[in-house]
Amino acid sequence: MKQHIPVLLEEVLKALRCDRPGIYVDCTVGAGGHTSHILASSPENRVIGIDWDNEAIDTARENLKAFGERVTFIREDYSSIDSILNDMKISEADGFLFDLGLSSMQVDSEERGFSFRQDSPLDMRMDMRKEATAADLVNNLEAGELVRILREYGEEKWAKRIVSAIVRERNKEAITTTLRLADIVCSAIPHTYRPDRIHPATRTFQALRITVNRELDLIDKAIKDAISHLKRGCRICVISFHSLEDRIVKQTFRTIEKGCICPPRIPYCICGLKKEITVLTRKPIRPSATEIISNPRSRSARLRVAERV
Repeated sequence: MKQHIPVLLEEVLKALRCDRPGIYVDCTVGAGGHTSHILASSPENRVIGIDWDNEAIDTARENLKAFGERVTFIREDYSSIDSILNDMKISEADGFLFDLGLSSMQVDSEERGFSFRQDSPLDMRMDMRKEATAADLVNNLEAGELVRILREYGEEKWAKRIVSAIVRERNKEAITTTLRLADIVCSAIPHTYRPDRIHPATRTFQALRITVNRELDLIDKAIKDAISHLKRGCRICVISFHSLEDRIVKQTFRTIEKGCICPPRIPYCICGLKKEITVLTRKPIRPSATEIISNPRSRSARLRVAERV
């Protein structure tokens, strides 16, 4: 298997209890790191590996070829879980896993434009079938919309200064590479106010990536659809990597756990909603210090787990 370190691996395997034979759905299969261990946990386990990145599917297929027909690959985004399982005539699964972060493979790719570590085309599409790239957003969106994106999806307090610099530079020449954008962002943030622990362009790149791939729009639906196909007594695990994702996961779990939404003054339920899950992680599980040392990219990971009732 190509070098790949799955995040929070032991915690995920323990939470999913995948030593019990069953059908598991890895909704973000990536290079297949988590899936390989799920399959190895029981010789009877099957995994449906979903990913919208064709390169990830190809890599996972190569990495997991030893498991043969025990793993099925689907190139689609995770909001299509319901239709995928219905098409496969699978009504219930024994566990679901979402790893919402970028894979190391995507970050390190010189062609995909997710990172400012090398000079790459400003792309950021996880699904290369999509038309709009990060370069399209940076060069064509109105300044006000770019400011909104950086504030909402990057939580960037210097959004207006950054966008002013972007507009100024794109009027001279189109911004088409990662390093040029990163340099523009850095120039817009006063040196004394630049963050200590992350690159100054991190939040801008995050905001653009989320927008290009509509990442936050898909999470709530995907979790609800997964839970609707989850066997009673089985579990769903969701790993997120920043507060925006984690907030959606937390709120979605909380809403589904609550069930009834009728006002307290009504003596009996009329909404028909019932509690579907029990949330097992009131606070997210974070990687250990040992894991962070061995895999620094895991440092911002947060795992939330719920069980179907």
